[in-house]
Amino acid sequence: MLKWAQTALSRRSLLGGGVAALGATSICTSTTVAQETHSGNHGAAASAAKSDDIAPAHRAAHGSMITVGTVDSARNGFDPMSMLTDWYTGELSELPDGGKLRSFEITVEEKEIEIAPGVMFPAWTYNGRVPGPALRATEGERLKIKLINNGSHPHSLHFHGIHAARMDGVPGAGVIGPGEEFVYEFTAKPFGCHLYHCHALPLARHIHKGMYGLFVIDPDPTRHLDHLEVAKSRLLGSPENARWQEMAMVMNAFDTNFDGENEFYACNTVAHCYAKEPIKVIKGRPVRIYLVNIVEFDPINSFHLHANFFDYYDQGTTLTPTLKTVDLIVQCQAQRGILEFTFEEHEPGLYMFHAHQSEFTELGWMGMFDVVEALS
Repeated sequence: MLKWAQTALSRRSLLGGGVAALGATSICTSTTVAQETHSGNHGAAASAAKSDDIAPAHRAAHGSMITVGTVDSARNGFDPMSMLTDWYTGELSELPDGGKLRSFEITVEEKEIEIAPGVMFPAWTYNGRVPGPALRATEGERLKIKLINNGSHPHSLHFHGIHAARMDGVPGAGVIGPGEEFVYEFTAKPFGCHLYHCHALPLARHIHKGMYGLFVIDPDPTRHLDHLEVAKSRLLGSPENARWQEMAMVMNAFDTNFDGENEFYACNTVAHCYAKEPIKVIKGRPVRIYLVNIVEFDPINSFHLHANFFDYYDQGTTLTPTLKTVDLIVQCQAQRGILEFTFEEHEPGLYMFHAHQSEFTELGWMGMFDVVEALS
């Protein structure tokens, strides 16, 4: 197995020849893609189809510019398919005043992860995964997030939300050294689709090494009576929320030779993971995606949905759409939002989604929704 330091090709050299080999990894120009093993049932929104169920015509999408082989999710310690619905809700308890306290614990760990078949990357992780755990809370709750730094560099948690300056996760306000701990405490607001990341210096290094994650605050329906049904539908665990097929998607990329230029792009870290294992969705149930862009070294990223349109809530801080009936949105780094759509009037089949920068697509950021009548 190749180590990351041996990965010395630039993204342009990968594309320039049309075909490139990288040990066990290659960009394939035939219609044959290595078979994937089904990794199990991860729930209605995230059940994966075996790649040997994918018709050759779909394997040839984007000219079969796709990584070949299988990433070992067990060795990585995380599975991109499970990440779609693996919300970290912490421990909920009651405060003396009757309010709710939600507590989380995040540990910094340095580990090698496999970002494409045979391509290892020396990541700095939160809880051993990239992206870090997808934190989810409810508007108005008191949050306590303990950070334990088991790494060899200073690190922090900087939350995109509202909090006191001393909880900001910047040098002098929550950046901690190796072996240290810090507790960030603040009230969950505003509701929306947010993120957290390390804010230690140099910032670009800490972000591109993998120190980021999704941070979702659900609206408290009792505070939004003018949009009560919408607010209920976003509240995890409510009957109204249960009909939605919700997914956490973090768009990221990796500079494997540390030249300030990314060689691989992905959604939830592993290149082409959702192309090889399409995400099953039930056509009669609506889909909601919590999407964040945290790509370093490129000014923008994008999300395009084939053969369909969606409503978009920029930052997720409103209960009415920012954009209606669009099939493409653009995000700069740290921008995020909520996408809502349905395949109710579509015929079953495979529907592609990807960045609309072709370079990103061919270097890993492309997947498929497998629309079905019901889960088998």
